[in-house]
Amino acid sequence: MTSDRLIFRQDVLGSRRFSNYWWAVVSSIGGIGFLLAGISSYLHTNLLIVSDTSSLQFIPQGVALLFYGIAGSLVAFYQWFTVILDIGGGYNEFNKQTNKVIIFRWGFPGKNRRIEFTCPLEDVQAVKADIQEGLNTKRKLYLRVKQRRDVPLTRVGQPVSLSQLENEGAQLASFLGVPLEGL
Repeated sequence: MTSDRLIFRQDVLGSRRFSNYWWAVVSSIGGIGFLLAGISSYLHTNLLIVSDTSSLQFIPQGVALLFYGIAGSLVAFYQWFTVILDIGGGYNEFNKQTNKVIIFRWGFPGKNRRIEFTCPLEDVQAVKADIQEGLNTKRKLYLRVKQRRDVPLTRVGQPVSLSQLENEGAQLASFLGVPLEGL
């Protein structure tokens, strides 16, 4: 997050998080392992280093291993795809020089890959903090804009700490000269 007198910019972390890399690696290893185990049972040749699955019967064990291998490999492909494209990554920029708010995120490939929301600074009414504690904790910042729905500012995924949410909301509200709601 950078801030000078005229421009306030917050970078938003998308799918390039450690947890996504971790699960992509785990899914890749598991999917390829099951796939090789299923192929080994069909060919009666060991293709794995850690165990010998060539003596398994192809029907039904080998077919089940192939199914889980294909499913795991597809999940791993999807996870790597989202990490490489940085789905959900972007920035929030509040520019007093151009008198504009720009909320930018990367989406999935297609005509809507670039998701961009712009509005004049005068239309911003408040910065809203939405805090829901419990089993499904939600801690998010929204931008309340005239005649539009609230625009989310925080990243999706792990909730940020309460103190970090308060600090980010207070800094933004102070920069824009609008109230901070919800705290």
